[in-house]
Amino acid sequence: MTVTELGAYLDHNATTPVKPAVRDAMRAAFEQVGNPSSVHRYGALARRRAEVARAKVADLVNADPRDVVFTSGGTEANNLAITGPGRPVLVSAVEHDSVLAPAREVPQGFRIAPVDGEGVIDLDALDSALAEVGQPALVSVMLANNETGVIQPIPEVARTVHAHGALLHCDAVQGAGRIPLDLASLGADLLTLSAHKLGGPMGMGALILAPGVEIKSRATGGAQEMRRRAGTENMPGIVGFGVAADLAAKELTVQDRTVTTLRDALEQAVGEVPGVRVHGAGAPRVGNTSCFSLAGVSSETQVMALDLDGVAVSAGAACSSGKIGASHVLSAMGVAEAEARCAIRVSLGAGTERAHIDRFLESWFALVRRTTKHGAAKAEIQPVALPAAQPVAQPAA
Repeated sequence: MTVTELGAYLDHNATTPVKPAVRDAMRAAFEQVGNPSSVHRYGALARRRAEVARAKVADLVNADPRDVVFTSGGTEANNLAITGPGRPVLVSAVEHDSVLAPAREVPQGFRIAPVDGEGVIDLDALDSALAEVGQPALVSVMLANNETGVIQPIPEVARTVHAHGALLHCDAVQGAGRIPLDLASLGADLLTLSAHKLGGPMGMGALILAPGVEIKSRATGGAQEMRRRAGTENMPGIVGFGVAADLAAKELTVQDRTVTTLRDALEQAVGEVPGVRVHGAGAPRVGNTSCFSLAGVSSETQVMALDLDGVAVSAGAACSSGKIGASHVLSAMGVAEAEARCAIRVSLGAGTERAHIDRFLESWFALVRRTTKHGAAKAEIQPVALPAAQPVAQPAA
């Protein structure tokens, strides 16, 4: 079923709908016969499509196309970034599990850098930890948190990291398409992207390397991706990724302004209920994400009740096998376990409309009336004037 048929889809941080131009480009790519690694004309034509897409992905972060390594998704890219340099690893306490899990297995050693109550990394603690390591390390700090939307001060992190001769990896999966990205300005040495967070296909990601940075491939047996990741290229997926990246760059300003307005209106409405706390609200955040707790009502109860009303939200990362429990992100921010177990994440994206927010609020306030003493809570928000959408040029397939 489509997003429209299901109701109000507000889980874009898990995945966002594939854009029509992406589907069209991929459909054409599936008609293209030829392995991009083959030397004959069919292979050359397939390779040309892939390289055009590689350039579009590189343009999204102002990188060199030769430094784009396509992967099967953000998780593989994060694993490659963490294990590829062969260094001790330090990660922030609020990283995605696809960073935390491989970091724990790095033979050179693993440490966690704490965050403050808003989820922002403690730069002094990071500096001290790097000094204690005593050898060049790899530091991994995400750009925007997948649960709270909190934006980390990556340029400041980079200065601290590089002062110790360390490398910086930045998981930018939730930031791409929502805030402007420039690899050099961020100061990251390795940067992760994922296509399906941009309106591209699932199963496609990329690890972007800064000039001069090299990694050891985890997969061997082929010379693909400049010997950084062996295996036949997913050419249709790469093409779709390229179109999604191109559209994300062109639509960035309009989409961010629209979804931020809607997100802020939603938070204003739910904030009228006593016992509601928006997590990370005191720090810079991407405009599409809201994570808040409703005291006394579990995350599971909220997610299931909303789902029964056709409203899709989550209780955190979508990569936890459907398990709903206390968030390690909120725990790292000092949120008590009881409160963390009452938090949900609402994430907006391209196509989110005022009607979807109204649908969420109607269902959520009905839940509030059923499960708490705040039966008089309002289920309305004041009309919000949204900016007019600007026409967006569609890239060629």
